[in-house]
Amino acid sequence: MLALLLVPALTDAQKPTTRRAPATQRTVAKDTTKRTPTPPRTPPRPPVVRGRTASDSAAIASLDRDSIGDSRWPVRTPAYAAGALLPGHRIIAFYGNPLSRRMGVLGEYQPDDMLQRLDREVAAWRAADPTTPVLPALHLIATVAQGSAGSDGKWRARMGDSLVAKVIRWAETRNALVFLDIQVAKSTIQSELPPLMKWLERPNVHLGIDPEFSMKDGSNPGRRVGTYDARDINWVQDQLADLVKRKNLPPKILIVHRYTRPMVTNSRNIHFDPNVQVIMHMDGWGTPPVKISSYRAYIQSEPVQFAGFKLFYKNDVRARSKMMAPGEVLRLWPKPIYIQYQ
Repeated sequence: MLALLLVPALTDAQKPTTRRAPATQRTVAKDTTKRTPTPPRTPPRPPVVRGRTASDSAAIASLDRDSIGDSRWPVRTPAYAAGALLPGHRIIAFYGNPLSRRMGVLGEYQPDDMLQRLDREVAAWRAADPTTPVLPALHLIATVAQGSAGSDGKWRARMGDSLVAKVIRWAETRNALVFLDIQVAKSTIQSELPPLMKWLERPNVHLGIDPEFSMKDGSNPGRRVGTYDARDINWVQDQLADLVKRKNLPPKILIVHRYTRPMVTNSRNIHFDPNVQVIMHMDGWGTPPVKISSYRAYIQSEPVQFAGFKLFYKNDVRARSKMMAPGEVLRLWPKPIYIQYQ
């Protein structure tokens, strides 16, 4: 109130006038005060992989970020013994059993046809990554979990020597490796490995163990997923390392199947031996988003030594989704060094 009283009154001549500008001027004045309109924001289009659905494309494209800042891979280990195949090669394997068409490609086709199909897959991988030599392999389920108890109540069947020898002969026609896989069911790895040691004395024969069918809780195989602990895997490594030293062999490769976390417990305690190279093998099937998620969760996030990846000719194929191609698999981090087809 006091401030208003101190301001002298203006005369009529001093009062400002407010006149309307002509219409043309008013228009110009209005235009010059307009803000530049902001174009509507549109979200970036998701990356597209040729021949893929949007969800498959997004999952595959996201792989390119996985290696950024991940110092866990490659796993730092002391030097391997002379003659080690990894990481200087990539292995492309056909999996199954010749006695069954349902267990994998190894038994689904006649031998000549099967081997020619393997040749084509090997050629595709050589083309996809010319910098890494490719080795073909046949991965035989040599001890098979079965749906009945058998005479000893162990729910597994050991394949005869003639079958193992036959697969080894097939492999020799391609200068290929052989993997003998063990599904112990209600037996133990300590009981099932010794019968195969005579075959593992051969330089080109290696081993696979499948926790899915290690039924430590007494369940029948196939009802639930089994498990191995790091202690089991270390015991197997010790047996292989001892064989390598006694027989003066190159290092053995040990494949450990995995597609859930409980399948392998205490993986951080799996030890290193210069005479054994361990591959943690992502064994799950499904669409690319499912397989990629499993690989990240159970392989990438729990480094052991090397990584493997399984491709299913049938179970990976779903409506509007197809099996991952070599170039897509190579975008995984770490890059799988062992590829298995079933």
